[in-house]
Amino acid sequence: MISLTIENGIAALTLSRPPVNALDEAMLEAVNGALDKVEASDARVLILQSDQKSFCAGADLAMINTLFSAPSPSEAMRGYAARLHATFDRIEALPQVSLAVINGHALGGGLELALSCDMRIAAEEASLGLPEAAVGLLPGAGGTQRLTQLCGPGVARRIILSAERINGAEAERVGLAQWVFPRATLAEEAMAIATRIAGLSPASLQASKRCIAAAGSPERAGFALEQREICALMNLDETRQRIAGFFKR
Repeated sequence: MISLTIENGIAALTLSRPPVNALDEAMLEAVNGALDKVEASDARVLILQSDQKSFCAGADLAMINTLFSAPSPSEAMRGYAARLHATFDRIEALPQVSLAVINGHALGGGLELALSCDMRIAAEEASLGLPEAAVGLLPGAGGTQRLTQLCGPGVARRIILSAERINGAEAERVGLAQWVFPRATLAEEAMAIATRIAGLSPASLQASKRCIAAAGSPERAGFALEQREICALMNLDETRQRIAGFFKR
């Protein structure tokens, strides 16, 4: 499901849940187990990558579909969304510099996962997007907040409200990705970047991360609102119908 290596100051966490690294409860538990080891290590950089054709296609819609049979679908969604938030907040708060290496699809929760990292390195051929509106939901794991903070409300509206998917080159142009390379050289280029960062002062990197975070809004009310809104959407018949329709394509 995942693998973790730590060598020369670089922790490489590889997602490996065929076919698209969908984020179910077991996947989140595995990621958190790996983060325990990263936090306890002397690594200075975390690479978050995939050995599948997709980086991460987001929430496991098959699992979400089962939430409609829960006594309270909105409460079931609240619990799942809270666990996503906790995992992504944890990545964001790591003392290590985190790099998401996006080799393929990074959609929905997969892009939200990448957004929780400090920086993103994308393949030219990658596909990035937040298509939740197509199934009656919204990016409920920090996407509405982190994308807006990173790229501004105009880009956030474009990607969220139109459910548009953009490639790596466009992601770099709008500030969503910090580097873009051909897929064939992506892993090599990402390791070169990670190696350069690993050679910098750990204390300086950690202090810089804290200062950059302080430049953003200290108010996290938007994250709480996001969770309330996605839970409310789970109570709508249209959401149930759209998710059911997804499996009939």
